[in-house]
Amino acid sequence: MDQGARGRRNGPWPAYNPAVATPGSDLLDRLIGELDTALRVVAGPARGTTPNPAEGLPEPELSAGERRQSAALMRVNHAGEIAAQALYRGQAAVARDPVQRDALLQAGQEEYEHLAWCETRVRQLGGRTSLLAPAWYAGSFIIGALAGIAGDRISLGFLAETERQVSDHLGSHLQRLPPADTPSRQIVAAMQDEEIAHGEQARARGGAELPAPVRGLMRASARVMTTLAQRI
Repeated sequence: MDQGARGRRNGPWPAYNPAVATPGSDLLDRLIGELDTALRVVAGPARGTTPNPAEGLPEPELSAGERRQSAALMRVNHAGEIAAQALYRGQAAVARDPVQRDALLQAGQEEYEHLAWCETRVRQLGGRTSLLAPAWYAGSFIIGALAGIAGDRISLGFLAETERQVSDHLGSHLQRLPPADTPSRQIVAAMQDEEIAHGEQARARGGAELPAPVRGLMRASARVMTTLAQRI
């Protein structure tokens, strides 16, 4: 993906870039900044600045059932990207190392592109995004902050494990998406490549391997979220 390809965004708010929309040093400023970010992510139309992997592809002929299946799966992926935004923001908010904080925010910007891709595809399929988006954001921000408070190595390890599980989840979606739905499949494949890269970067920066019970709890929590997001 050419990260240098940038475009203009039009919407009810000024262009939003999670990597630079950082809170100030004052506690009140930080709180206002995070609330503003949450509102933009949850309620605002996501408009990315990098080319959509499905851009230019013809809309496939799908049956009504296939269209519903694709829309539900892309809604789950959109909910996952809402959660990813909050996880990165929560971790960055308490990161001890400024370099790590900047890296988390930059990774969040790349995840924001995924959010925009998924939202666009859900709408194209005639679907809607999850009604529980505020809950996904709030819960994930808290989890991210707790992981960050545990220390930078634990925070990076949590990030690496999250990305590993997300990559597996996206792989399962590639198997479940209708074969004819090339646009959705292109988006999911591009997302999977970048999630793998984020996980590798976190491990390279010293992320600790999490205990098996923690990894299992993360998988169980993810199953709950994906099950609810597919329906609500």
